[in-house]
Amino acid sequence: MFLHGGWGYEIYPIDRQLAALSDYHIVIPDRTGYGSSGRLPRQESDFHSRAADETFGVIDALGLERPVLWGHSDGAVIALLMALDAPERLGGLILEAAHFYRDKPSSREFFEVMRDDPDKLGERVASVLAREHGESWRDVMRINGAAWLAIAAQKSAGADLYSGRLHGVALPVLVVHGGRDPRTEPGELDALRRALPGAAFAILPDGGHSPHSERATADDVTHLVRRFLADLASSREQHAAS
Repeated sequence: MFLHGGWGYEIYPIDRQLAALSDYHIVIPDRTGYGSSGRLPRQESDFHSRAADETFGVIDALGLERPVLWGHSDGAVIALLMALDAPERLGGLILEAAHFYRDKPSSREFFEVMRDDPDKLGERVASVLAREHGESWRDVMRINGAAWLAIAAQKSAGADLYSGRLHGVALPVLVVHGGRDPRTEPGELDALRRALPGAAFAILPDGGHSPHSERATADDVTHLVRRFLADLASSREQHAAS
């Protein structure tokens, strides 16, 4: 199950991976507020947790048995929260462009543009977002930017988005991250690595915020994901046979 980021699916599509992984059943839900799903007047500062609950509802409705979650950006945060809440319901995590810190000083101006003047994101971005979200695309941007600024203001909630709980993640985890991700704060990736000591990390030096959809790194991501899924399947088979 692919969990899209805060801008939706089409701006960072996984078309290459869908073609290369056609032997897998891949589900890509639009969270509430995005794409073909209903709209939200705002995103609360706990929107990741709300989305985690919603995603479990989708899993139940579709009858999926221990799906592997591939979360990108906001989707990676959601996947981690789901793994903390009910690891027995999941098969593993692929975390791409994951966030760890609540406060993102280097991205503050970016979030303010999203909140205050999303047209500044550029014509190409606007056209893709309008195609996916319709005329409300500006609202989609505004509420996500405002939510991240509200998260940053929650000083009493702790430095990380998971309240220091990530060491409790007990699932197989693959972290895929671009070495040039502009949404990553200095030291943030090292902090995530310390919090997830059992995870496999693949840092792609030429990757930005969406290695899976970037020309320089898309094929590398496909290879990493396929190998991770194959290892999971092999492990399950060995466990069933023992």
